[in-house]
Amino acid sequence: MKTARRSIAMSTAKSVKKTYAVKEAFYTIQGEGHHSGRPAVFLRFSGCNLWSGLEKDRHKAICQFCDTDFWGTDGENGGKYVAAELADLVAGLWPDANDPAKFIVCTGGEPMLQIDPALIKELHDRNFEIAVETNGTIEVPPGIDWICVSPKAGTDIVQKTGHELKLVHPQNKLHPGDFESWDFNHFYLQPMDGPELKKNTALCLDFCKKNPRWKLSIQTHKLLGIP
Repeated sequence: MKTARRSIAMSTAKSVKKTYAVKEAFYTIQGEGHHSGRPAVFLRFSGCNLWSGLEKDRHKAICQFCDTDFWGTDGENGGKYVAAELADLVAGLWPDANDPAKFIVCTGGEPMLQIDPALIKELHDRNFEIAVETNGTIEVPPGIDWICVSPKAGTDIVQKTGHELKLVHPQNKLHPGDFESWDFNHFYLQPMDGPELKKNTALCLDFCKKNPRWKLSIQTHKLLGIP
């Protein structure tokens, strides 16, 4: 009897599929970094390991300058989905269902808290090239086509390889030179937004001119009013 009950419990556990908490998903134009100007579906996952996302907790946030709303699942197309449902949702946002080269940017919050092989497979099955924007504190699983790491001060970064390193600058005790030995194809400096944006932009421009390995990343979506 105990064996039968155990078998039923195991069968029930296997039938429960993982759900992904999504803040929002929408079709837009990538506004920053290497793929700036490229049409993409943005899939923003809820949750982050550096901050709760609630303003009342900002004083405890590791990343104090975060300007993204990733709390909850109340955004456009937000909700909880299993892998196939979520892949169908984002595929439906692409304007041409027969396009063999769809592009999705998985972001957050911190997308590596949720992305797994099951979701990667479902997205690839629907002809998506998968890009992620991560803080690098969680290792990226195999199968991701474009890895963009954006380091944050005060964190333990484990993902030191990828395609694009995009450093918001300046950050206290975090210097661009700290990352030049890491295995990335592209290095970008992005001026920190806020009241010091003009000053920070000049700082990044000057650094890139003196260190041509680095390129300037501008948040063009903010300049153009693109979601």
